[in-house]
Amino acid sequence: MQRQNTMRAVLLAALLTTLLLVSACMAQPSAGTATPGAGTGVTADATSTPEVGTTGDMTDTTDMTDTMGMTDTMGMTDTTITTITVDGMISTASALLIDREGNEVGTAVFTTNADGGVNVAVKLTDFTEAADGERGIHLHQIGKCEPDFQAAGGHLNPDQLKHGSENPAGPHGGDLPNITVDADGNASYTTDNSLVTVSMSRTAMLDADGAALVIHMNPDDYITDPDGKSGTRIACGVVVAGETPTLPAASMMPPPEVVTSNTIQPAHRAVTDDLIAGLELPKGFTIEAVAQGLGNVRQMAEAENGDIYATRNMQGDVIVLRDLEDDGQDEAYTVVATDLPNIHGLAIQGDQVYMAATKEIYVGTLQDDGYIGDVEAIVTDLPDGGQHNKRSLFIGPDDLIYINVGSPCNACGDEVEERATLLQIMPDGSSRTIFAKGLRNTVGWDWHPETGALWAMDMGMDGRGDDQPPEELNLIEKGANYGWPYCYADQQVDKYTPGMPPGRTKAEFCATTVGSTLTYQAHSAPIGFHFYTGEQFPEEYRTGAFVVFRGSWNRQEPTGYKVVFLSFDEEGQPVEFQDFLTGFLIEDGLAHFGRPAFLLQAQDGSLLLSEDTNGVIYRITYTQ
Repeated sequence: MQRQNTMRAVLLAALLTTLLLVSACMAQPSAGTATPGAGTGVTADATSTPEVGTTGDMTDTTDMTDTMGMTDTMGMTDTTITTITVDGMISTASALLIDREGNEVGTAVFTTNADGGVNVAVKLTDFTEAADGERGIHLHQIGKCEPDFQAAGGHLNPDQLKHGSENPAGPHGGDLPNITVDADGNASYTTDNSLVTVSMSRTAMLDADGAALVIHMNPDDYITDPDGKSGTRIACGVVVAGETPTLPAASMMPPPEVVTSNTIQPAHRAVTDDLIAGLELPKGFTIEAVAQGLGNVRQMAEAENGDIYATRNMQGDVIVLRDLEDDGQDEAYTVVATDLPNIHGLAIQGDQVYMAATKEIYVGTLQDDGYIGDVEAIVTDLPDGGQHNKRSLFIGPDDLIYINVGSPCNACGDEVEERATLLQIMPDGSSRTIFAKGLRNTVGWDWHPETGALWAMDMGMDGRGDDQPPEELNLIEKGANYGWPYCYADQQVDKYTPGMPPGRTKAEFCATTVGSTLTYQAHSAPIGFHFYTGEQFPEEYRTGAFVVFRGSWNRQEPTGYKVVFLSFDEEGQPVEFQDFLTGFLIEDGLAHFGRPAFLLQAQDGSLLLSEDTNGVIYRITYTQ
């Protein structure tokens, strides 16, 4: 080992001498402030020779530009860094930092230190947006800053831990202390991080997709935001080996093809008897409103005695309609469980009632008077909501709880593994596992009554125009990934989602995902899904599924606002979608009097449909 160290030191000394001689012949001195430089493993200046046999293991940290006088003596620019390697090991990396306007605002240098981690040295100049404040600074998992800073993805976080020094699980590889910027927008910042390396490690900044250094508008104090998001990203730099590159400004990067996205939501109208009479169904079916004025009524479930229960998301409670009769009279409701903010999912098994809010799953017991008693939370730590915070809940044929956790955004990399998934949970709330992932927002699903296969509709992303990407019908299989946010439909690559999947291109990643079985018009917003197993409807509807489309808010010509029937063949495979209940869109699509939500098959074989803008429950019956 001593001989190896000696040989390394000799080689290093020779290399340093060569660099000095070549530089002296090539460059004139230039004035300027030196920037942090590469770690060489030795202490040296422009006139001395490294001591042979002492620090040839390349573990000590040295600022070459300051200690060797490289900027003043060798004519190097402020953003030029020399990288020295031993046995192929990179000891230095760097990043050129660019603000949101595309201006260069600073540099960062990462140098291997004695602990095997890195010393981080950041210099900011005239960064006025960050002036006079403490800012969050993080390593992000994707080495990309264009077309916008979201392309850098989530935090560099191999262990899926949160940011923040207060985190009881300890810091992770992406943690850096906040950077303080003075009133003129300048900062000189250094810190050591023993949890990341420059290369040759699973926490390496240059492996796979590399990494990016991102500065945020707000400080990372854990208490303000336990996820360590620290607000808007205001500067970004791609970490590269060695010399800092000259990059075009982020604003000059070629953007993806421009698409037109519309924000057009039909006007809301109050429900009337005449409007209900205008609803259209296939021949032999009738529809009537059996309860009105219910508020934001969502998922429903039926008790063994025929009582109909429903969650009210905005009211944060559960109601019951008892002795619901087909007599044309509006039924009164009773609030039977309260203080349940953002409640949405609902399922009844025996006398047990399961209810799902954004982060909680509750269980209670049905009482003889219809109330739900002994309510307790059996899960309290589901991921928070973000853009999709409503949780549906169903009990599977295996008597396990299935619950959706939607994505926190339209299209973004997310470091919380349980988001954009269906979860499988034991009835007591224990043993939570990810059943399937890559599902942007799967709100409605059901099991085929004959094959047992789990089918679900997933909502496609927004902001890609009126017709892309489509809503998806997926055959949900345990352990499968359905592609969000990088893929849609039949494994098609989404070119607008920023960044890349870790360790591969979008095309490579999409090839490993499960494509959709069928697709439907984009922005229809599927929300309810139910296989019909009753005997009241004609034969062709049995073992087919009904799908509720709540309706668009972001398409030039509105779509959805209806219930469709999805036929299946004798082998249990889906065939096609057919309109079933239409007419909620009125005034040539400029207005609506209801956005359908969920379906419930009643014990008599009729279908109950909840509608959450006018607060109506409809009953659909076959009479011929």
